[in-house]
Amino acid sequence: MSLLALDARWRRLHDENRACPCCGRRFSGLIDFAFAQPDAWPHDEPTLDHPEITAGEDRLSPDLCRLGEDRFLCALLTLPIRGTDEVVHFALWVAVAPDLFYAYLNAATGDGPDFQGGPGWLMNDLPGYESDEPIACTLLPGAPGERPRIAVPDGPLATLQNTGLAFDALLDLYAALGDDIRPHLAAD
Repeated sequence: MSLLALDARWRRLHDENRACPCCGRRFSGLIDFAFAQPDAWPHDEPTLDHPEITAGEDRLSPDLCRLGEDRFLCALLTLPIRGTDEVVHFALWVAVAPDLFYAYLNAATGDGPDFQGGPGWLMNDLPGYESDEPIACTLLPGAPGERPRIAVPDGPLATLQNTGLAFDALLDLYAALGDDIRPHLAAD
């Protein structure tokens, strides 16, 4: 049993049979979050109806982005939740060199060897972990059919990857990302 099992909010988050008394919203566990585009993307935002956007030579899909001469991959930053064996995933955009971009694309389409990963720069900020400069990271191969994984070598995000995120900090992060679920977990 995890330590968080003692927290009623944690139990409510994981109880798919429970409906929020104020609105009926249901949860079935941790909520992963994806940024729809790199922060530098200057065009329309993608929607569920139009997940791929072409603007001149610029292109954005749920996994790949070309913006002028820059190339981006969507990858997963995985953060453990303290007191549990669970993790939450944040799909962030990473700027990569063109050769790494095309190595990923070739591996994904079966036209090249398996993706080996390489260096990149985070192109989205998690609220509370903003940086004036892009944060260096390393892309690691994901499981077959999955996005690459992000490893941050130093700084606050590296600490989070190593020590984990407290449940209250996760709830604050969800709220800062536009989904404040705290009131829905407060009471039955």
